[in-house]
Amino acid sequence: MKVLITGAAGQVGRALIASAPPSFEVRSLTRAELDISLAPDVSKLVASWRPALIINAAAYTSVDKAESDAGAAMAINADGPRHLAEAACSLAGCRMLHISTDYVFDGAASTPYEPGAATHPLSVYGRSKLQGERAVLQILQERAVILRTAWVYAPTGRNFLVTMLRLLSERAEVRVVADQYGSPTSARSIAQALWAIAQRPQVRGVLHWADAGTASWYDFAVKIAAEGYAAGLLPTLAQVTPISTAVYPTAARRPANSVLDTRESVVQLGFAPPPWPAALRSTLASVKHA
Repeated sequence: MKVLITGAAGQVGRALIASAPPSFEVRSLTRAELDISLAPDVSKLVASWRPALIINAAAYTSVDKAESDAGAAMAINADGPRHLAEAACSLAGCRMLHISTDYVFDGAASTPYEPGAATHPLSVYGRSKLQGERAVLQILQERAVILRTAWVYAPTGRNFLVTMLRLLSERAEVRVVADQYGSPTSARSIAQALWAIAQRPQVRGVLHWADAGTASWYDFAVKIAAEGYAAGLLPTLAQVTPISTAVYPTAARRPANSVLDTRESVVQLGFAPPPWPAALRSTLASVKHA
């Protein structure tokens, strides 16, 4: 099966390429090679290569910057997926797997969000991702899968783990927000779920996938500090101090509780995501040996 991966230089894109099953013929493209916001380029590429599956890992992920750069966020997160879906629609049987986010929710719920829960994004980033979801589902219908995930990190790139490792190595104390809750999720875990969906053509619609368990950003940082020190990645065990969102205002509002309910995904895929502390430990081992 021919599989086209967009966003090949991103965290999930890299994880997908590294874990691709040998039965798939993969073509992976960075933004420099294919800008999904350009409809003619997308149409030409898809029509010429004719993939049986498109996995869209391309995204505008600068949540705060999107507030002042809404045009770029919408072009990549809303228009781009629509262009890919339109191109896929022209090929008989071509499926599309699109990665979305927990930030399509407002965080007001007291229980984990199910895939069918009402959406209400608080930020430009969240709204752009929701528009992308809706476009893909409207165009491809049963040939589309939207996989929402959360708090994505990897050994490299721009993410919370890499930022914390840098700050914890430079400072004696790091202050981290303690009143926003979610599920830290490794890019490797997301890639595993996506490849499982790729091999199950009966899977369709909206699914949630995040590593198991709940944490605040503070909890996540404390674990990074402890595990990073134990792995020899940090020279000392720095102090992590909890603070409130009010003390650390950001351009974009973030949901206070964006924990995702993954039970339907577990049923459909036949396996569960790893506990987030275990996935973090495995990722830190990759950092150590990089």
